[in-house]
Amino acid sequence: MSKKITLSAEIELVEFEALSKVEQIVLGKAKSVSENSYSPYSNFQVGAAVALESGEILQSSNQENVSYPVGVCAERLVLGYAGANFPTEFPSIIGVVAKRKGEESWASVSPCGMCLQGINEVEMRFGKIMTILILRQDGQVFRAQGVKNLLPLKMDDLKS
Repeated sequence: MSKKITLSAEIELVEFEALSKVEQIVLGKAKSVSENSYSPYSNFQVGAAVALESGEILQSSNQENVSYPVGVCAERLVLGYAGANFPTEFPSIIGVVAKRKGEESWASVSPCGMCLQGINEVEMRFGKIMTILILRQDGQVFRAQGVKNLLPLKMDDLKS
């Protein structure tokens, strides 16, 4: 016996100018920090920034290593920094940008599965959902309220 299950996701497509001022700043910081990416193997520069509820904005870029599993994605790096240095402050917004080194246009990419699971962990830790912003190649922005919209079969708390 089998049963068909339908999962749905809700993601907004927003013009950059229609974003809140904070959301625009977060994506601006992500763009800027992507230039600091250490990505000599993939030549794929990723920047991520988070806005903490206090208003503090943190940023990071991907950092590769010749031993691929040793590198760190920009999203997990900035969330790890936030957790270590601001453990009681919820990162309410995360913005992600990416482009190939030497290219002017941005790529339309979602955070990888490991990063999405990392976002899920932060949401579970604080009991709140994050706003996830993904800059698209055409300059518009995908805006998702909560990681469940990008990772519907996420691994939830396994303690119970």
